Amino acid sequence: MDKLIRQYIMIGVDALLTVAAALAAVLLRFEGFPGQLRAAFVPFVLSLVALRLVSFHLLGMYNSVWQYASIGELVTTIKAVTVGTVVAGFAAFAVLQQPIPRSVIALEWLLSIFFVGGSRLGWRILRDGRTALRRQGKGKPVLIIGAGDGGVLVARELRNHYRDEVHIVGFIDDDLEKQNKQIFGFPILGQRHSIPQVVREYRVEEVVIAMPSVKRSVLREIVAICQETHAKIKILPGVFDLIDGNVTVNEIRDVQVEDLLSREPVQLDLDGIAGYIADKVVLVTGAGGSIGSELCRQIVAYKPSKLLMLDICENNVYDIELELRSTTEVPIVPLVKDIRDRAAVTDVFRKYRPHVVFHAAAHKHVPLMEVNPEEAIKNNAMGTYFVAQAANLFGTSTFVLVSTDKAVNPTSVMGASKRIAEMIIQHLDRASHTKFVAVRFGNVLGSRGSVVPLFKKQIAAGGPVTVTDDRMIRYFMTIPEAVQLIIQAGALAKGGEIFVLDMGEPVRIMDLAKTLIRLSGFEPGADIPIKITGMRPGEKLFEELLTAEEGTTATANERIFVAKPTELDTDLIEETLRAFGRGVLPSGEGEVEGFIKRFLPEFKLVRPGASPRDAGTGAGEAAAAADSTVDEAGQ
Repeated sequence: MDKLIRQYIMIGVDALLTVAAALAAVLLRFEGFPGQLRAAFVPFVLSLVALRLVSFHLLGMYNSVWQYASIGELVTTIKAVTVGTVVAGFAAFAVLQQPIPRSVIALEWLLSIFFVGGSRLGWRILRDGRTALRRQGKGKPVLIIGAGDGGVLVARELRNHYRDEVHIVGFIDDDLEKQNKQIFGFPILGQRHSIPQVVREYRVEEVVIAMPSVKRSVLREIVAICQETHAKIKILPGVFDLIDGNVTVNEIRDVQVEDLLSREPVQLDLDGIAGYIADKVVLVTGAGGSIGSELCRQIVAYKPSKLLMLDICENNVYDIELELRSTTEVPIVPLVKDIRDRAAVTDVFRKYRPHVVFHAAAHKHVPLMEVNPEEAIKNNAMGTYFVAQAANLFGTSTFVLVSTDKAVNPTSVMGASKRIAEMIIQHLDRASHTKFVAVRFGNVLGSRGSVVPLFKKQIAAGGPVTVTDDRMIRYFMTIPEAVQLIIQAGALAKGGEIFVLDMGEPVRIMDLAKTLIRLSGFEPGADIPIKITGMRPGEKLFEELLTAEEGTTATANERIFVAKPTELDTDLIEETLRAFGRGVLPSGEGEVEGFIKRFLPEFKLVRPGASPRDAGTGAGEAAAAADSTVDEAGQ
């Protein structure tokens, strides 16, 4: 009822404003009211009012919330006034044949826009003025970094919906042309180097970084400056998360370490990817793990004819199946299988004949595999052979092995087992129509057992945050970014390549720990202690993506390189594959070490409790987490 009453009031006001505009147009044109117009004026105004109210209604002017009126509503007003004027003017000349001068009609059009539009915007100005008076001295002081489209969206949202809780002190922007100007009445207070001074002067409690398309290097610098102020830091989502320019405060979130460590968006060859996945049967092993599940999420976007999700853990398969069935119509087949079960793997290939295989199934935790070395060989090497051999036998077109930087000059059983897996698929590629390739990359942020969730858990518990060694560095990549490049590498595959992903600059684990502590609102050392725990068997101080013999060549994607091929011991590999086929595996530390040394003569197994190797092995939870690189398939 209140809505109808408001609409009737607005209709009455618009009718009066139209009459006033017409009368004012005559008075302005003739500096009085000529007698010859009096007979024609009344029917003209009545037709004008009727036609204008109809046009206002048809263009939705009575459905707008005018207290939030902006440029869009003003444009609608101009359209609605114009429609009414044109039709009324045509009627006056062609139908009523009344002598209304064209200059009067033109003046009436301009005055109506002024009166009607002014009434709407006047209500907005009155409301904002009252809001400003009511808000003075109230609300949390907030500084917005970025005076572009993102910053304007944030300011409008905060002003319109959180006006009693937030007080916007102004903007920071590096654009020199914007300095000393205002947006919505809020001043632009300087460039990024002014942030600490502005925060102190205005007692800012929260900084919102509203620069969704800025380069990651710039974002890291701005966050570092903001961290010096001890104000709470929030960030606007990336530009691809802003649909049609709409954003809500709920989408403004805390800065995460992923925002600082990830690089610019991956440029994908969408046609090439669609060409080898669309309308094909695709198998993902380890589909329930962090990498495997993200592979499934991204693969369905390319519309395969069927997606096979294989994992030994039924809960993992159930979770990703439930998620995908609610978001895609691609047929999904959940498969609870063990890649070490050769008969089961063969049956899957015989029944479904997958065209493309992404092999992400692996044991990945470095310290655990040091204690259980035979399981690493059984799962990562023998299991890979069983899946790859089935792909060869049943005509799979492309087979992509998800590998790790720990396969390079390995100092751990896990890394050695993955290097042997690489050798196996390179060997099979030489005599197969299947294109066998491997993709080698470093740590992924947020995967199960990785360092970031561990640090967050330790911070939530009040510390200490455990770091293995102050010198330890790692390469990092987000899960979606890694998976995009894995899929892209499959499109580049010709057979036998080991693709190496550009991991950017390495990150010191100590710096990562301090960044996470600060992003959580604490001061490293003072609020949350950091404990150096020492190094663990199988760990390195730093990781490598290439052996000394490999080197790289470029590909069509600037983020993907190809490691140059190295010599393979064909007789050794053939002998090993025959042994795998008979179920013969090394057992015990001595046999496992001997088995690995046949492939990698420099390798030496470190027994639990032994001194760290010169390569940089050691103990500590953070090292264990940081080295959980290749995603587990539940194997």
